[in-house]
Amino acid sequence: MRAKILVDNLTKGNLQPEWGLAVYLDYEGHKILLDTGASGRFAENAQACGAPLEQVEFGVLSHAHYDHADGMAAFFERNGTAPFYLRKGTLENCYGKKWIFHKYIGIHRGFLKKYEDRIVYVEGDYEIIPGVSLIPHKTEGLEEIAKGVDLYIKKNGRLYPDSFLHEQSLVFDTERGLVICNSCSHGGVDNIIQEIGAVFPDKQIYAMIGGFHLYKDSEAAVRALADRIRKTGVQKIYTGHCTGDRAFAILKEELGDCVSQIYTGMDIEL
Repeated sequence: MRAKILVDNLTKGNLQPEWGLAVYLDYEGHKILLDTGASGRFAENAQACGAPLEQVEFGVLSHAHYDHADGMAAFFERNGTAPFYLRKGTLENCYGKKWIFHKYIGIHRGFLKKYEDRIVYVEGDYEIIPGVSLIPHKTEGLEEIAKGVDLYIKKNGRLYPDSFLHEQSLVFDTERGLVICNSCSHGGVDNIIQEIGAVFPDKQIYAMIGGFHLYKDSEAAVRALADRIRKTGVQKIYTGHCTGDRAFAILKEELGDCVSQIYTGMDIEL
């Protein structure tokens, strides 16, 4: 399989970056889109680098934050047929806290209604096509992680720590082993690897692609995570977006050549 990063915080060359993530994937001839960044910029980059969005068979939203969902309109304009898979229960209700203020950080308001004919809501472990599955979080107590990074959902006018029920992993079965895509890994990258391992106990986990949401974490926390990642046995990590430069440098120091920095325009062959 191959993955092309259509938009990320960083870039090399002429493609334009933004705070967001979108990935174009080719798996045994099936064209798949993971996330759409924060705007239509990913679509402009796709056209510039020869990743035809009109050939995408289906899209996946990793979680319900604007920097992954707000380019959906641009995708639907360019592709009139592909379904877009969201986790059941996904709503326009995600908030982040900065100082004493709570800011809406969810899907562009109105998108879920406007594009309801294109959206497919899934629950449980869901195989889209043979070898490609969507897996939800199964780890308990993720609200504690949410409190640590100030992420919330609103219910009945009140804010609660996010349990990340709207987040899902896109998993590919390849000759080298499983490849996990989870764009922000809010539930913890080590937890996610363990979750996928439990679903596919007879499979080796080869690689993980996505952001790790470490840009606010302390050096000690990142080093501790690196140790837990090492113990999972995953062989390749491609990370960027919300990982953060400082955290990436620590992961690189701890895990060496296992870790690669993603950037807008990057091609990954697995």
